[in-house]
Amino acid sequence: MSPTIESDEHKALRTAVATLGQKYGRDYLARVAREGGHPDELWADAAGLGYLGVNLPEAYGGGGGGIAELSIVLEELGAAGCPLLMMVVSPAICGTVIARFGTEDQKRTWLPGLADGTRTMAFGITEPDAGSNSHRITTTARRDGDDWILTGRKVFISGVDIADATLIVGRTEDARTGRLKPCLFIVPRDTPGFGRTVIDMELQAAEKQFELILDEVRLPASSLVGDEDAGLLQLFAGLNPERIMTAAFAIGMGRHALAKAVDYAKTRQVWREPIGSHQAIAHPLAAAHIELELARLMMQKAAHLYDEGDDMAAGEAANMAKYAAAEACVKAVDQAVHTLGGNGLTREYGLASLITAARVSRIAPVSREMILNFISHQTLGLPKSY
Repeated sequence: MSPTIESDEHKALRTAVATLGQKYGRDYLARVAREGGHPDELWADAAGLGYLGVNLPEAYGGGGGGIAELSIVLEELGAAGCPLLMMVVSPAICGTVIARFGTEDQKRTWLPGLADGTRTMAFGITEPDAGSNSHRITTTARRDGDDWILTGRKVFISGVDIADATLIVGRTEDARTGRLKPCLFIVPRDTPGFGRTVIDMELQAAEKQFELILDEVRLPASSLVGDEDAGLLQLFAGLNPERIMTAAFAIGMGRHALAKAVDYAKTRQVWREPIGSHQAIAHPLAAAHIELELARLMMQKAAHLYDEGDDMAAGEAANMAKYAAAEACVKAVDQAVHTLGGNGLTREYGLASLITAARVSRIAPVSREMILNFISHQTLGLPKSY
């Protein structure tokens, strides 16, 4: 099946997830965020229907699908106004990395819970002075007998308060070259020396952001995921799904905003005609729809390449998809608010908060400028600028 033409199974999955999303919607998620809670009911329902673990191996309780299926779930929940951010980090990043590189014991310990939603895992890569640049990460891991000792800081780590563990990206010294290389460690939430502080965000969301302090955190050898010499291969096994899922998040949000604007343009009348009958309203909405559809095509291509095991091509496509989806989302939200005028800033229509939320997809998990650096250097062959 071509990645640009959805199978009947994928279409059925979209319809089913959309039905679940409509049961909750934007009002539910906004209320949960205002009350400082978490979307536990939606998470449990999505898990019970098999949506959270749709990408994980059947042998460990998952659906046996891939990132293509998981991205459909997140996009449709987003289109309904209730995306689940922890889907990006728990099943997509952490679940994928453990499924591909974890030991049998790690798979048995974590994957069934990640698949049925009873356990969640956060992902810690971003640092104050390095951002997401794995070459500049200063969190280090050193051996002490059979144990590992982790020391460092992380910032903007989502959902640590509700996650059973955090998959931490550290760096270990290569005995052959003396250079530091990235490695991944599972750090349970209550491990001694593993501290967290909530970051006061202007953006209101159910998932809180945290700064992490790893102060001589002692971990058993079994905490290391995969081969300590695999380095970037294991890291990007998680980062490419992260970019694809961020694209799904953005496309869903853009679709949600656009649907609100289209409905308003059909029903809001000025001088006895719906405002949507005027090209000044209709054309920008049509353009926003086109850009969202184009972004989805690239997302589908990226997911297809990743699920087929073509990591190099998937990396390029995943970055392009994330860039395109973020730009399309911001434009769709902006045009939706503009279509509603003053109503676009009221709580009743729920669009104003998306102005800030949409821009997150331009910034996280990697900025659009770093994506352009990647494409200019890796794809176009231009001299490296950073």
